[in-house]
Formats: sequence, C-alpha cells, structure tokens
Amino acid sequence: MSSTTTLQKAGDPSGTPGDAQPSDGLKAGLKNRHLSMIAIGGVIGAGLFVGSGGGIAKAGPAILVSYALVGAMVVFVMRMLGEMAAASPNSGSFSAYADRALGRWAGFSIGWLYWFFWVVVLAVEATAGAVILEGWVPAVPQWAWALIVMAVLTITNLGSVASYGEFEFWFAGIKVVAIGAFVIIGMLAVFGVLPGSDNPGAGFAHLTDAGGFMPNGWGSILTGVLMVVFSFMGSEIVTLAAGESENPRRAVTKATNSVIWRIGVFYLGSIFIVLTLLPWNDESIVKKGSYVAALDSIGIAHAGQIMNVIVLTAVLSCLNSGLYTASRMAFSLGERGDAPKAFAKVNKKGVPTAAILGSVVFGFVAVYFNYAFKDTVFNFLLNSSGAIALFVWLVICLTQLRMRKILVREAPDKLTVKMWLFPYLTYATAAMITFVLAYMVYDKDNRETVTLSLLVAAVVLVIGVVRDRRRKAAAASAAASVEA
Repeated sequence: MSSTTTLQKAGDPSGTPGDAQPSDGLKAGLKNRHLSMIAIGGVIGAGLFVGSGGGIAKAGPAILVSYALVGAMVVFVMRMLGEMAAASPNSGSFSAYADRALGRWAGFSIGWLYWFFWVVVLAVEATAGAVILEGWVPAVPQWAWALIVMAVLTITNLGSVASYGEFEFWFAGIKVVAIGAFVIIGMLAVFGVLPGSDNPGAGFAHLTDAGGFMPNGWGSILTGVLMVVFSFMGSEIVTLAAGESENPRRAVTKATNSVIWRIGVFYLGSIFIVLTLLPWNDESIVKKGSYVAALDSIGIAHAGQIMNVIVLTAVLSCLNSGLYTASRMAFSLGERGDAPKAFAKVNKKGVPTAAILGSVVFGFVAVYFNYAFKDTVFNFLLNSSGAIALFVWLVICLTQLRMRKILVREAPDKLTVKMWLFPYLTYATAAMITFVLAYMVYDKDNRETVTLSLLVAAVVLVIGVVRDRRRKAAAASAAASVEA
C-alpha cells in the first residue's frame, strides 16, 4: 500500500480538506458544544476525585510535580494526536493512524488493546457508581444498580451519537462547574477571605510546614507519577468523537490547543487547593478523600454527599464515554477487516449497533466477574489492562514520527496543527513513557500490573503480526495467479 493511498484513506475520500459527513457511514451528529465539553470533560475522570488522596499521602506537596510531569506528557501526546487527527479525522483515531504509518499489525494490536481497556473500565465504573447508589437506596442490591447503570447508558448510546453527546455535555458540565467552584472557593479560603469559613487561611504555608515541599524525597515524585498517570486516560476520546462532528478539523484543533489550561486548572489547580487548605499528612485526606477533606476544612456542610454526587457524575461520564469509545474502536477495526464485519455496519441513524452491543456484552460479563470472581478473573482483567494507557501513548509517539513525513510529502496543507520541536520533543516524550513503564517493572506495587499488561499486549501483537503476514501472503498469491 502506498503512502498516497494511506493518506486518502485516512482523510476525506476526495483528498480535499472538507469537513462534511464522515466517509465511513457514521453521522455527523455531534455539535460544537458537545465536542467542546467532551474535550474539557475528557481529562476529568473519577480517579481525580477518588485516587488523589493516596498520591498526596505518598509524595506530599511534591505530588504537584508528579501531576505536572504526567500532565506535560499528556499535553505532548495530545499535540501529536491532534496533528494527525486534524489532518485526517477518523473514528479509529490513533489505531487507524498506526495501521497506516506502522503497519496493519500495529493498528490491529493497539486498537484491540484499547478496546479491551475500555470494556474493563465499564465494569470498574459501573461498580463504583453502584456503590454510591446503593448507599442512597439500599433496598436495591449493588449488582442490580451496576446493571441498571450499564443498561441506561447502553440505551443512550444506541439512540444516536447526538444522545451520547447530549448526555456527555451535561455530565462533563457538572464536573467542570464543580471543580471550577472548588478552585475559586478554596482559593478564597486559603487567604482567609471566605465568609463563614472554618479554615484558618494559612496562605501557602501548608506546602512546606510538614516536612518541607518534598518530605519523602525525590523518589516519591516517581511513585506519585505511577499513582496519577492512569487518572489522565481519556483525553484522547475527543479525537475519536471528532469524526462524528460537524467540523472535525476545527474541533480537534480547538481541543488540542486548550489541553494545557484544562490540565492546569482541573488537575494542578484543584490539587494545589487541597494542599494549601490542609497539611499533606492530615489523616482525613486519605480517610475521607482529598476533596471531601478540603471541603470539610472550609466548613461546607454535607461535603461527603456533595462529592458523592460529583463522583457519581464523573463515573457516569466515564461509563458513557467508555462505551462510546469502545464501540467506535470496534467499528473502526471492523471497517478495516480486523474485527467481525457486523461491527462496521451502522443503522439508519448512523449508529454502529453491533459494535455497541458487542462492547457492552463484554462489559456486562466483566461486571459479573467483578462480583463472582473478584480476586481471580476480574483481578486479572484489571491488572492486565492497567498499563495499556501508556502503550497507547507510546504508539501515538511512534506513529506521529512516520505520519509527519507522509503529510509533509503529500499533503502539507493539512498540517494545521503541528507538534512542537519535532522530532526532538516526540522522541523525548516516547523516552519518558518508556521510562515510566520500566519504573513500573522496578516498583513492586506496579510490577504485576505492567507484567500482565505486557503479556496481554504480546499475545495480541503476535496475533496481529500473524494476521498481517497471512494477509500479505494471500495478496501475493492472488497477484501471482493473475499474472499467470
């Protein structure tokens, strides 16, 4: 396959920079406001609200450096992905680009690994939501709540892409407003000017008054990186969704350009507020959760229930986007012949019904495993998908190195978004991701996760390579028969 064919397949069928309907059967049902909120909300997962307390306990105020390092890595990866997606919007996103830049084996492997990651996430998030809902309505068992949540969002995704976009618009909107309010109210309390606040308003003193800014040494920063890196997964969803928008190039460009302030405000900003309202070693940060502890210190009544509502919203948002993302990746794989052909079919509304149902069935099975075999089967699924986020980011780096050359040679006018300091920053980002993966092997708490993830990746990679060789052999045989 020539690179010319590659580029045209990746973009519009005409090879022109039009932004009309997607050429793959999907409908452009997402509005600009949907894409804007998906882009903003995509970097705010439930992990930010739930898991940040553990990172603070390990690294102290230095966790801010951990968040900044991972945030920078995500910004660079998104810039690379934005370069490719703006030039060539595609529902398969990085999997489709890897297919064309690195080979069919690469697109197959990373596409299926990404799909696997999200269907496992469906079970995790459904269970997390069920725990909160059972606390409110204990008459309904937890497993029933998990099924109800999954069923409702499945119906939403089956309706139309606009239904997904509308739900995500409001889910993400609640998260954005909540964190924005938290940062503003928290900052007022930090300086002691919030009316009625119980917080003494110590300014920035808590950043150094409990053993210094780096109380557990330099190594704690790396430990913090491992603890926070997974909460950033999902920022790439907007590049998949852009293919079903009214103006994909504009949407991708806007999302890519805004990722810096989104990470700065939502991650660094909110964690900074927590660390300035309370000493990092305050027991309530781990016991109650960092955000609840911070709200309690201000004196806001019912902080726990307020955060439960916000966390539930984040969980539902992640479920909604996870099902959408998994189904679109399955659709793209089916379209390329790397998944059942049924996955590539859409109904009259442009919805890939089989791809959605295929993804959610695995999600339902994973939910069952979570309750029936939590310590065996589900634990394996969870650990074996844990490092896939890093694999995806690494493949994006390697793909962009090849795709840039193709774009420069054949369609330079489509390079509306460019990676900074290419290729040096791309190499540096790939090296950083590789280092994090290596450090996970060294770290005993993460060794099992990265080992099992590498094992699953190796199996999928071998299948992809074998399929690719058989496909090439069949093509060569067919060509020889024609010549004969």
